[in-house]
Amino acid sequence: MNQAELDTIDRLQIELTGREPFTQVETAYYEGEQRLAAMGLAIPPEMRNLSVIVNWPAMFVDSIEHRQDVEGFRLAGQWRGDEQLWEWWQYNDLDEESSLAHLEALIHGRAYLCVGYNEEDPEVPLITVESPQSMIAVSDPRTRRVTAALRLYEPEHAQGVQGCVLYLPEVTIYAEQVDGRWVETDRHEHGLGVVPVVALINRARVSDRQGRTEMKRIMGLTDAACRSLMNLQGAQELMATPQRYILGADEKLFVDEHGNPVPTWQAYLAHILAIPEGGTEVKVGQFSAADLRNFTEVLNAYAHHVSALTGLPSHYLGLSTDNPASADAIRSSEARLVKSVERKNRAAGGAWEQAMRIGLRITGGDPDAYRRLETIWRDPATPTVAEKADAVQKLSGGQPLYDRETALEELGMSPERIRVVMQRVADDPMLKLMAMEGGEDGSADDEPVQQQTGGDRTPSGASDPAAA
Repeated sequence: MNQAELDTIDRLQIELTGREPFTQVETAYYEGEQRLAAMGLAIPPEMRNLSVIVNWPAMFVDSIEHRQDVEGFRLAGQWRGDEQLWEWWQYNDLDEESSLAHLEALIHGRAYLCVGYNEEDPEVPLITVESPQSMIAVSDPRTRRVTAALRLYEPEHAQGVQGCVLYLPEVTIYAEQVDGRWVETDRHEHGLGVVPVVALINRARVSDRQGRTEMKRIMGLTDAACRSLMNLQGAQELMATPQRYILGADEKLFVDEHGNPVPTWQAYLAHILAIPEGGTEVKVGQFSAADLRNFTEVLNAYAHHVSALTGLPSHYLGLSTDNPASADAIRSSEARLVKSVERKNRAAGGAWEQAMRIGLRITGGDPDAYRRLETIWRDPATPTVAEKADAVQKLSGGQPLYDRETALEELGMSPERIRVVMQRVADDPMLKLMAMEGGEDGSADDEPVQQQTGGDRTPSGASDPAAA
């Protein structure tokens, strides 16, 4: 490696190490592992076991990620999803891996997509998801494209040794640390002209392209709720049960029939306190139990603030009334959440589209043919099947506005499901007979779905691919 490459590794490694404390805190909030001691509270040792964590951050993040489902990619001028790109998606198990990428981006503000050469099938690139805890990238502020990226890992053949992969526009370099210095172990001259890494950014701003965690806005409220719950636990332990008092009594009065002293806990929990003869001057009474509603009211106030800041419906946070809301009211309460997910899908879709274009460079395809590429997302709203079917019928208005495949897509069926349904329709002899009796040839709607193979986008392998 030359000095410029070594300097790039050192610079990115320092930046990645500097981010480590922040990623640890973000992980702790998502996993519900942040402790009250970390919030600056002096907790008595006897109360440490009473601390409770309110995991609102995880619920907020999961509520968004659960509505982020990619269902395909569509090119300009095509009404069906692109078969080649969807094949790549399925080959790389991105149905599952994409959820991990979206989750990492929501938790840490960013995730990374690496696109590399596939030794088993050169016509299908490898697309992997990387965590910002082990990878970092820098981008050109003008083009917003990644100019260099670094991924740290531990080689399988040498435990305790740190390895790294440096991604550059023309080369991918593998190195391991030996005696405190980076030593190159492999190099791939891919000559792509672009770094085979795409950053998936959450909550980016013009002044901050690195993104922010989605949990930032409710971390303080979560800490406040945790403190209130700890106080509630302490009050339950000390004051929830009515406490009795006995004045003017001597310990000798608390003995059983055999003359043995009665344990304190037994005297405290006894349903009937009997004072033996000679205890005429003893007074017995009971304190009122503590009213714990003030704690629950404070927690409800915090929950209302979380709902206002995040757009989460109040019933997600356990705030409900005796009269349940109607279905229309529930869907209306989710409007802000749905719009937020749509905005995030737009940003994430750009990252997935860029990853597919890099995959075309690696496999020898023409990325220019995919400039107008659209990511197809599942509807993040929650309408019922009946409502969707009714909407499709009304939009058609009795006229062929929607063909059969488009109607099935509007109903929320996946591309694979649509393909199966269309094939079954084409093979159904009863439907063919009805079409013939109606004077229709059925050629438009009943033909099986054929794979689309567009002009110059057939991959043909590459001699110098990028390494993942």
